[in-house]
Amino acid sequence: MMNYLKAGAAGLMLISAAGCTTTETGAAVGAGTGAVIGGATTGTTQGALAGAAIGGITGALIGRAATPGDCIYRDARGRRFIAPC
Repeated sequence: MMNYLKAGAAGLMLISAAGCTTTETGAAVGAGTGAVIGGATTGTTQGALAGAAIGGITGALIGRAATPGDCIYRDARGRRFIAPC
């Protein structure tokens, strides 16, 4: 179980270091949390993987809903920015 907690904590640290959109952040947080919960409740790797998949999808949907009316654009140098659609 300790390995699941370490993996979840490492995933959350990576999120904070990356410049992600709210959808990407929501997906990553959901996947990390789902993996920890799935692994802790079932005690198996399959449970952790199922929790990560369900949590990632749910987190992405919630993250996307957090910014209605905004679109992600790229400038000439490839940098992403968010602006109204």
